Amino acid sequence: MKFTQLKEDIKEGARSVYLIEGDDAYFRQKAEEQIKSAFLQMPELNFTSFDGAQYKGASLTEITTALSAYPFMAEKRLVKISEFYPTDADWEKYLKPVFENFPETTVLMIVNGQGKKGIDLKRKKCITYIDCNKSDRETVAKWAYITMKRAGVPSTVEACEAVADYCLCDMSRVSKEVEKLIEYGKGDQVTKKTVDELVYKDADFRIYQMTGAVARRDFSAFAEICFDLLSKGYDENAVIASLLNYFKNLLTVAEADVSEKELAASLKMSDYVFGKTKQQAGAIGGKRLIKYINSLYSLASAFKSGRMTVDGALESALANVFFG
Repeated sequence: MKFTQLKEDIKEGARSVYLIEGDDAYFRQKAEEQIKSAFLQMPELNFTSFDGAQYKGASLTEITTALSAYPFMAEKRLVKISEFYPTDADWEKYLKPVFENFPETTVLMIVNGQGKKGIDLKRKKCITYIDCNKSDRETVAKWAYITMKRAGVPSTVEACEAVADYCLCDMSRVSKEVEKLIEYGKGDQVTKKTVDELVYKDADFRIYQMTGAVARRDFSAFAEICFDLLSKGYDENAVIASLLNYFKNLLTVAEADVSEKELAASLKMSDYVFGKTKQQAGAIGGKRLIKYINSLYSLASAFKSGRMTVDGALESALANVFFG
């Protein structure tokens, strides 16, 4: 299930094993808090946590023993395992017998930040998977809109979409920025202008805006964002590297012979960003992309070997991309 479905699911009662997994730390933290709030009493006596990386082979019996312990003056005992990626052999020998006949008095939370090598726990029928990966732009914008509305602060859809964009749909950042907007916006509507004035634009988003200006052939917008980044500590080398990475991604999207879903996942792009990237790749074209990539590799090599200053390399890069 998605993180956003967990609250309703908890109302139906406790599951035996929750797998809280995904790359959004905010969702993972909030999922853990919701489960603890619903089912944990007297945490000093009924809560145990383990570092999953420390347990392999026979040492897993320490965890399975903890799962079988009875709660103290409460209905449930809660156990947490962080970053737990057991092997097939460990699952079959040590975990499967307990997980498939799970103690009714225990709730287990497995909290994983990323899917590392190991058995695919989310495919096990005895495990309830909570998807805590970054949400899409629409979901994040909707969350911001509803959260501000509940706090008595009206907002426009455009403003909420801008929050999602500027924070790259990272809910840890979105939640902090929404708190700021609620505090500022009491008694007034939060608009796109308000967001532009108050919400910090993530450096990655600024780079995304900057490189997007290349596809539109908008030198003014590119230069404005580029010099803004440079004034805030971004160096010329990083700008060139960002351009190079951008063009390589565009070429990959334009020519890769795999499904769009698989490609978006491998490039770690949301559906929204992937769609925009595909549009930009089509606007520039494969031949120009190869020309840009070769030119930028040559310039990077020139300043790294001392044959050109980094300032000169950046100026040459801009000239090649926009006027070459």
